[in-house]
Amino acid sequence: MSIELYAWNTPNGRKISLALEEMKLPYVVKPVDITKGEQFSRPFLELSPNGKIPAILDPEGPGGAPIGVFESGAILVYLGEKTGLFWPSDLRRRVRVLEWLMWQMGGFGPIPGQVHHFLQVKDEADRRYGLERYMKETQRLYGVLDRRLGEAEWVAGELSIADFAILGWAWRHERHQTDLALYPNVKRWYQALMARPGVARGFTVALS
Repeated sequence: MSIELYAWNTPNGRKISLALEEMKLPYVVKPVDITKGEQFSRPFLELSPNGKIPAILDPEGPGGAPIGVFESGAILVYLGEKTGLFWPSDLRRRVRVLEWLMWQMGGFGPIPGQVHHFLQVKDEADRRYGLERYMKETQRLYGVLDRRLGEAEWVAGELSIADFAILGWAWRHERHQTDLALYPNVKRWYQALMARPGVARGFTVALS
């Protein structure tokens, strides 16, 4: 049976479509139109109490019973556990994946997201302050990522769910006004991921 993916065409939604395609799991998209507030509908809140996309419903969860999972990082870990793909069994290697997954969830997502927000603020003073603050931190985070990718091919050393999580936001680099030419290691990593057929499918599947 197919996993139900509740999502919209956002970086966090794309993280999951990338992983599902790379893991070759059958799934169906259930669009949640966040522009119309559908994320706050009672049926969706029963699946995702925080009223945020994405969420999944796996009809064949642990023990064969259905399970719902919300929060993109938790979904990626669940899918890694379910398939054994892009999620090392060795604890030492898994810690590297978790570190970079948490790095994305805590910073490389919320911060560029603020850039997206302030670019749309009409008041010039408010816009200038917000962009200066969050663009500076966004560029710092790209620098952190670039240094790491100068040491390893993939963020955790091996291709993992952490790469898919980070790519979901790096995909929007033009929107948060970042030139990847300034971060050559990130650019190499980005191009390598975007060339993967599974990733390509994950970005082309209709989420909205």
